[in-house]
Amino acid sequence: MAVNTTLNTANSAYFNKQFYDKKLLETAKTRLVHASFGQKRSIPRHGGKRVEFRKYDLFTPDVDTLKLIEGVTPDGQSLSQSKVEAEVSQYGAYVEVSDLLDLTAYDEVLADSAELLGEQLGTVVEWVTRDAMCATTNVQYANGKQDRRQLDGDCVLTVDEIRKAVRTLKKNKARMFTTATDGSVRRPHFVCICSPDATYDLQNDALWQDVSKYSNAEQIYSGEIGRLFGVVFVESTEAKVYRQSVWNQIRSTASSGTHLIPLRNAPGKEQAAYLSVPGNSLFMGESELTIESYDSATNTVKVEETVTYNSGTVVYSDDAGAMTTNNHQLDVHATLVFGADAYGVIDIDGSGTMETIIKPHGSEGSGDPLNQRATVGAKVAAYAAKVLNPLWIVRIEHTVSA
Repeated sequence: MAVNTTLNTANSAYFNKQFYDKKLLETAKTRLVHASFGQKRSIPRHGGKRVEFRKYDLFTPDVDTLKLIEGVTPDGQSLSQSKVEAEVSQYGAYVEVSDLLDLTAYDEVLADSAELLGEQLGTVVEWVTRDAMCATTNVQYANGKQDRRQLDGDCVLTVDEIRKAVRTLKKNKARMFTTATDGSVRRPHFVCICSPDATYDLQNDALWQDVSKYSNAEQIYSGEIGRLFGVVFVESTEAKVYRQSVWNQIRSTASSGTHLIPLRNAPGKEQAAYLSVPGNSLFMGESELTIESYDSATNTVKVEETVTYNSGTVVYSDDAGAMTTNNHQLDVHATLVFGADAYGVIDIDGSGTMETIIKPHGSEGSGDPLNQRATVGAKVAAYAAKVLNPLWIVRIEHTVSA
């Protein structure tokens, strides 16, 4: 992935206003939350694109097999390992700054651009890690539901849901964290990453203990907001939310016996991505259709079945929460409760370092004969995230209060 943005005086009038408050508004920043708690690995130089996480397989406890017979030496056991591999990817973007803008702007454009790029890539690293963690198959649907599409307005995150997740982790022998991310010692605990909407619902419970009520001082995580039943809660604005991928209407007049569905509204990125995957389901009324292809130029979906429709007929996906009015679905939030070594990441403080690259005016040589262009770039050299122990991470799916 690479993105280029060009800044010059023509498209950057705000940099040159006559009356200007030089103190910039604080940029909304994403904290690295999901990326903070994984088992870290570094890739040495010339070590290839794949990283391998290994673990020893547990010996099988068996009373009859392990019972010793007097005077008889039993057969030895063999150590065995299982491994999980992940392939790293690079991420990067840059900004091109003209010499005139750099000379006349009130702001330190190069420095500010570097900060904005770092924030952009930090968010990408969070998303990559979050999506990898959410790929766990250990799913708990709130309020006893059996499927994401059953989650209605009564399925918010509660203390009981946290207790169930803790019970699952304990039964699966998940290891607890005993140190903070800075290495300081902490009481054994699991970690929960949740959205601000989820914590809003949890904090209605009298059992909730926020950070200000901790009885004894200890190093806390960045973003830590409270503790409950041996679980430390860390809030993230980037927590996963499953939203209905497609909700659209048909733009043409009535038609019958066709495989083509012309959409009224140009889809956004997520909707277009869903429509572009052959085999994905699309619904029209109660009929389930199978997507064959999507033409972005004409905003038309081709399905395998023959269909009949009228102008304005709603077409939609069925991949979020319970249906509300007119085939809209509720958003579903993913809260992650996990133990130590549940997942692994490439250490961004090591070989996956996020790097800022500044090339000043004139650095291009003959490619920039009048020294008119400078660039500011940011790059994550190599990064990946992978679930290592699926049973040591629980994804609680739930709705949130309005």
